[in-house]
Amino acid sequence: MQALASLPDSLAASVRVVLTDIDDTLTTEGRLPAEAYHALERLEAAGIAIIPITGRPAGWCDHIARMWPVKAVVGENGAFYYAYDRQARRMKSHYWADAQTRQANRARLDAIRDRVLREVPGTAVASDQDYRVADLAIDFCEDVPALSDDAVSRIVAIFEEAGAQAKVSSIHVNGWFGDYNKLSMTRTLFQREWGQDIEKHLGECLFIGDSPNDEPMFEFFPLSVGVANIQALLHRLTHRPAYVASRHGGGGFVEMAQRLLQARGVALGQP
Repeated sequence: MQALASLPDSLAASVRVVLTDIDDTLTTEGRLPAEAYHALERLEAAGIAIIPITGRPAGWCDHIARMWPVKAVVGENGAFYYAYDRQARRMKSHYWADAQTRQANRARLDAIRDRVLREVPGTAVASDQDYRVADLAIDFCEDVPALSDDAVSRIVAIFEEAGAQAKVSSIHVNGWFGDYNKLSMTRTLFQREWGQDIEKHLGECLFIGDSPNDEPMFEFFPLSVGVANIQALLHRLTHRPAYVASRHGGGGFVEMAQRLLQARGVALGQP
């Protein structure tokens, strides 16, 4: 990984789309800092589209798509996307699986939930689970005392033993049934909404994240950035970002935004 400060001006100036994780990438210690939200607004004003690519639930993503300065949002690690048409005042959405399949999968995830809670002391169902449509989120440090790395690995193993996918974020282990991830739904979003093959626009896209569930994006996008806290999770990553920020969480996102704006001769300014 190279220092973000070394990102060439030519590459920074070519970015037209920023794809960003949310937890511990836009947020810091569980909160969205004013400087990070300000950076979103400044990027949008500079003509750069923002698309959060998150593990957070459908309920949150509806709010984000409507009220944040974003073009669309991919949620629950690729289970769906929402894109709010502000002119038509209409939410456009697409789900990887239909409602009947999601309902059937929920029963299987409930069985996994019960086993995790029984076999891994200290775990809890994530507090945002009620707002999810496709996955199960197990909290290992957001609202519970932080579990050990071995405990996190055991949660992942329980999901996988049941035939589910499992991805570790900075706060949750997310599990689901279905052959999708953050990248596959990002591809779908570009194709369905804008008729674009994302592979033909790689030079215009930047992804920024912080954890193992971002790995498909780090692998795919040549221009990828990790915020500084990714250093603590490198042992879980086979594919690392090309660049790393010097600041943690939302501060790292601001550092990235400043680099892109600087290459355009635009000042970030103060929130």
